[in-house]
Amino acid sequence: MAEQKNLETYFKYHVFFCLNERASPQACCAQHQAQAAFEHCKKSVKNLGLTGVGAVRVNKAGCLDRCAGGPVLVVYPEAIWYTYVDLSDIDEIVESHFKNDQVVTRLKLQDDVGR
Repeated sequence: MAEQKNLETYFKYHVFFCLNERASPQACCAQHQAQAAFEHCKKSVKNLGLTGVGAVRVNKAGCLDRCAGGPVLVVYPEAIWYTYVDLSDIDEIVESHFKNDQVVTRLKLQDDVGR
């Protein structure tokens, strides 16, 4: 049997993108190209070699109940919530947070933003 790494968490960063879609006129992340951002993030993380056990895992999620701040993603284990406008924001999160372990303060979602 292969020796298993002793890790505090299985993934260093586990990222969840809200891809929820609601009927109009309700706000939802899907209205803000969340699927494209998810795919871009997943590809970027893979291209940088940041995937796998002890690294970064990017997943889809349903409603994360922070619709008013959408689109949103959350990074665990720190529970850092981000909002973003375009793919350059995703690039900044990947480069700064996932590659260099620096939270992107300007993109953090305010704590009081909910549905």
